[in-house]
Amino acid sequence: MTPTLPMTLTDRKALALHRARASAFFLQEEAVLEVQDRLSEVNRSFTNPLVVTSFPHLWPDFPSIADDEVLNLQTEAQDLVINALTLHWANDPVGQLVQCRRALRPDGLFLGLLFGGQTLHELRACLAQAEAETTGGLSPRVLPMGEIRDLGGLLQRAGFALPVADSFTKTVFYRDAFHLMRDLRAMGEGNALAARLKHPTRRAVLTRAAQIYTQTYATPEGLIPATFEIICLTGWAPHDGQQKPLRPGSATSRLEDALKAAVKNG
Repeated sequence: MTPTLPMTLTDRKALALHRARASAFFLQEEAVLEVQDRLSEVNRSFTNPLVVTSFPHLWPDFPSIADDEVLNLQTEAQDLVINALTLHWANDPVGQLVQCRRALRPDGLFLGLLFGGQTLHELRACLAQAEAETTGGLSPRVLPMGEIRDLGGLLQRAGFALPVADSFTKTVFYRDAFHLMRDLRAMGEGNALAARLKHPTRRAVLTRAAQIYTQTYATPEGLIPATFEIICLTGWAPHDGQQKPLRPGSATSRLEDALKAAVKNG
């Protein structure tokens, strides 16, 4: 039986060109701060960390590798692997997670930050409505992004122990939709979908999308909000000394009894 290959979501050549032209790094810098904050809460010193990033200059204190489909990783060579806002472009995200897990020594830590499903929901809705009104159809324009519950499941599928997925959002305000779209290009996050239109979008579509955006979302000051949801994935390479979840049915007391006792004692 022929194995099923992952769907080609991303045009990697186009993505590389977008990233090479990037000049706005404020969300990438937010990821750096978030990782630093999370590592400060881990009672562990890491001696062999590695960052998967397209912008290594933002991680001067960490060795780094490029964000390729096949990562340049060695088996059990690291005690910490960080994936910094690249996983949402992966054609095979589970495969990328498996590669990171295999690169970790037992009880090594994985931290992955990626854009989640609420990212740019305003822009996506406005572009879809504008294109439907103007051309009568829809085309791929904004990267589809995973929901937090689904992404947490990917950690389990990749074999991580103690998987956790949580998220936070950043709202950025722009003059108009054109300002936002220019900023996305400056971030290196322009449309690199393999199925994207290979010709420029009609000006009428963009103009109508900007109108809808302002009409629907503008603040009293006339600015438009853009939501960026950043999902944080945390998992550990399995190790015998790690805490294990209880087997189903192994509890010696019922949750109902514990709650009744808490109420009585309170």
